[in-house]
Amino acid sequence: MGQDWRTRLIHSDVSVPEGFRSLATPVFRGSTTLFSRASDMVDTWNHDDVPYTYGTYGTPTTLTLARRLTALDGAHRCFITPGGQSAIAVVYLSYTASGAHVLVPDSIYGPSRAFANRVLSRHGVEVEYYRPLIGASIEELIKSSTRLVWCESPGSLTMEVQDVPAIVKAAHRKGVTVALDNTWAAGVLFDAFRHGVDVVVQALTKYVGGHSDLLLGSVSVRDETVYQRVGSTLQDLGMATSPDDCSLALRGLQTLAVRLSVIESSALTIARWLAAREEIAIVLHPALVSCPGHDAWVRDFSGSSGVFSVVFRPPINRTRICAFVDRLKLFRIGYSWGGVTSLVALPDLAESPNAGTYGDRLLRFSIGLESPDDLIADLSAAISTLRNSNA
Repeated sequence: MGQDWRTRLIHSDVSVPEGFRSLATPVFRGSTTLFSRASDMVDTWNHDDVPYTYGTYGTPTTLTLARRLTALDGAHRCFITPGGQSAIAVVYLSYTASGAHVLVPDSIYGPSRAFANRVLSRHGVEVEYYRPLIGASIEELIKSSTRLVWCESPGSLTMEVQDVPAIVKAAHRKGVTVALDNTWAAGVLFDAFRHGVDVVVQALTKYVGGHSDLLLGSVSVRDETVYQRVGSTLQDLGMATSPDDCSLALRGLQTLAVRLSVIESSALTIARWLAAREEIAIVLHPALVSCPGHDAWVRDFSGSSGVFSVVFRPPINRTRICAFVDRLKLFRIGYSWGGVTSLVALPDLAESPNAGTYGDRLLRFSIGLESPDDLIADLSAAISTLRNSNA
């Protein structure tokens, strides 16, 4: 007698023809992973021990993205996280405990600063901020309790390009791990591991995703020791990523080179146009000599991306800058960056006090794939109105 139809809804022996091949990576979804025998059942994140044990640790789609990024970064291994901020949190928590000391550049991404101030400090970690252009002199700040030195180059909003090799050399002399947020460079314009960094994070949300429609992060590691440390922390935190988002990131990788090339050219054109305007005091674009740390960019980077900031000349203030932004037609107002649409964002000085170096006159741009001529026309119309404003 055959099985009941309700059983057959769940247990099926149907098969389909083999041999299907596609250019697209399949999307494997699943929480439960099946084992062939009871003795095989083990709960581990380490895919070198057992390929698949539970959906939290990734499906073939997730691991395909991780291994593509491993190869691109020149890393030992790579982990995928639910977002860039979660990647940052994993690294912080992998290297700190009560009594530890961490060094963080004052130009760090705002949410990274918030995590350090609110979460790490609450758990007894001493967080110290250093001048981003300190270079080899960071050795003077390293204590016996220092466990981690963060770099972010260029810095968030204020765009300082750090002397990462010098910082790495100084930290390694003291046996301290160096982590880098390499999102601005899309993981490809700055070779972090060649310059000695131990662990690298990236918000795949930005240039790898490329279309403002996914949230993912990555943590790439230099060696097996870092791999074990980060992997066990990731398991304990239970951070799972969507295979659908991983599929979109895999698709984004295929066009990354083309998009970055166009974005770099457009951003430089627009940055140079802005630099010539009398309303602008300084353009903070790493590829321009006006940007702090420009010499390090020339030495260490293979290109530039589309994010940069400008500082307006007094008496233009935040109120007038807001009016200028509101007059823009093609540039949209929003957080994040790296997509096809050009964006502007005013800094939150509470979250990123480093932007206060320039008073309340800083504005960040992210250049997309629109015609640079059209973007310049949009800026020109808004700036002309701003110049004549009595606001």
